[in-house]
Amino acid sequence: MSQLIGVDLGGTAIKLGRFSLEGQLLDALEVPTPQPAMPGAVVMALVEAIETLDPERLAPWVGIALPGPMDASGRVARVCINLPGWEQVPLADWLEPQLQRQVTLANDGNSALMGEVWQGAAAGYSDVLLLTLGTGVGGGVLLDGQLLTGHGGAASEPGLICVNPEGPPCNSGNRGSLEQYCSISGLRRLRDLDPRELCQRADQGDPDALQVWETYGRWLGLGLSSLIYVLTPQLVLVGGGLSAASRHFLPAALRELEERVQAESRQGLELRGCALGNGAGRLGAARLALERFGQDRLG
Repeated sequence: MSQLIGVDLGGTAIKLGRFSLEGQLLDALEVPTPQPAMPGAVVMALVEAIETLDPERLAPWVGIALPGPMDASGRVARVCINLPGWEQVPLADWLEPQLQRQVTLANDGNSALMGEVWQGAAAGYSDVLLLTLGTGVGGGVLLDGQLLTGHGGAASEPGLICVNPEGPPCNSGNRGSLEQYCSISGLRRLRDLDPRELCQRADQGDPDALQVWETYGRWLGLGLSSLIYVLTPQLVLVGGGLSAASRHFLPAALRELEERVQAESRQGLELRGCALGNGAGRLGAARLALERFGQDRLG
């Protein structure tokens, strides 16, 4: 029986998983991302890691999640803001001859969302907004059971919406984007501490730490309010490294939503953390490979 490989390419680590067609994790591997993460070096690392993970060549289909928009066909990484040299990189075309496997690409936020839809907190939902809170703020949107990718493949980037036109500049070219307030660097503008320590202090009842998370949650709620008016999802999920502190900031975000979003637009809305942690991206990338290459195998 055919298997699947899902890859989550990040700035510091490449996470790989080999899965059954039902989404069961059969084997996993994590390797460091080459530094600097130039496209040629990453291709070499990907080929070696995939062959190590699947030496018997049981998986003919590979899905790769990357931090940025892909073209509509899932062949070209159009830009990866935090990876050097990643502009219009035909990664699938480069990998397929070396791997002798079919390869498809996807945005990492979309991949995380598809992982949660397949095996996680979004299972059974048709309209979902996911935000990944970490080095940046990424995400994905599911509308009527379908990923929202836009006519050119670049949607959606919920972390790049503006919440303060006079705010700090963003690598995207925007100013005051949600990412500038709800990423790790945005959190550290409020209090220059490691987020884990800040969470621990809040757990211990430190009033300053609790206030920082309260402010963070209000910024998150501000950004979500605009997104909810447009999308009216059933479910909003938060993932990424900062979601480990969600108990300290989601209540503030929810209060902000209740103040800013009319009741009809948030009717039945649920707001909670993701279920799959750092494994969602590779699982979702594998699922997208199955959908694009193995339609006849879908259950």
